[in-house]
Amino acid sequence: MEKSSTGTEKVRKSGGNGNGQVLDGSDIMELVGNEEVFSSFVDHKFRELDRDSDGHLSVKELQPAVADIGAALGLPAQGSSPDSDYIYSEVLNEFTHGKQEKVNKTEFKEVLSDILLGMAAGLKRDPVVILRMEGDDLLEFVNGPSYEAEMVSIFSQLQLPDGSLHDHIAKALENLRVDQGMPPSSDSWVMSTIVEPALQTCTGQDHDKPISQETFLAEFKKVAERVAQNLKEQPVIVAHSENTFDGSGIRRLLANKFELDKILNTAIENAPKDRNGKMSKEFLRVALDVIAPSAGLPPVGAVDEIDKVVGELFTMMNADDGKPVKEDEFKKMLTEILGSIMLQLEGNPIPVSTNSVVHEPLASSSTLLQPTS
Repeated sequence: MEKSSTGTEKVRKSGGNGNGQVLDGSDIMELVGNEEVFSSFVDHKFRELDRDSDGHLSVKELQPAVADIGAALGLPAQGSSPDSDYIYSEVLNEFTHGKQEKVNKTEFKEVLSDILLGMAAGLKRDPVVILRMEGDDLLEFVNGPSYEAEMVSIFSQLQLPDGSLHDHIAKALENLRVDQGMPPSSDSWVMSTIVEPALQTCTGQDHDKPISQETFLAEFKKVAERVAQNLKEQPVIVAHSENTFDGSGIRRLLANKFELDKILNTAIENAPKDRNGKMSKEFLRVALDVIAPSAGLPPVGAVDEIDKVVGELFTMMNADDGKPVKEDEFKKMLTEILGSIMLQLEGNPIPVSTNSVVHEPLASSSTLLQPTS
């Protein structure tokens, strides 16, 4: 997975008067890399979690740590999704090795170090730009030289034959990007607090007449200026990242036989086997999801375009027929699937841009990974 640097740099520069902060994992690396500081950090967190002060963390005492790590990773709360719950379960298993009832400080420190280093590696590969959006960039866009051309293009692509002026402007706002100063209106809070009040400034439109380009441009500008004013009064924090899935991560993994064998063994160690030691091909998707981070791929369900590529390959290779296969054949199929995904992505790279509104309750709820004062 390689960074789409041009787009990220553009967003980074559009952070608005120095309001852009880049999270690239360097702070985490510095924390873990300083033995004295990290030991103090672990001591504090361990005491905080060890409610009964017995020198060990029970599964119950570990739960806040697991929840905090999930929050730091951007996962929804436990119980919200089977996919995220699986990740929470895996994090807990990392601490307890799937069988221990209690964890001592040394084990806690080792696992926390591994998790933090993994997070840092992910941020180094795919930095997240934190933007504080206060309306300045949006005003700059609507009063700039590219406004008319950009909005004419968006207007021409709107498929709303019976839509009102309100509908056209609301849909057009969804098409603006963060580098143009617009936070994602798909976020319910942004829609209700920032966008909807601004849309109320739309003037009436005769529904019997089609909406002209001139009317759209003039009214959209008024609404956008109102959105900018609302952002000035209530700034929105947005976490922005850009990835291009081009198969390079898979190529690196396939080129390192030692690492590949290690990852394959990890992926199948919990696979159920029948009395003959064979595994069902139905487990291939689960195993592929385990391998995904090491291959520079997103989790299943995270990127529709990647899921489509994987789904087509599984159909073509009859990987979903549920037949039992020997371990060696299972590993061979996984390797072939990875190779096929790599070739598809090398031929047709998939760029993905994500924008998530960072709400204060979520930001303040994650305390485990905050350095001690």
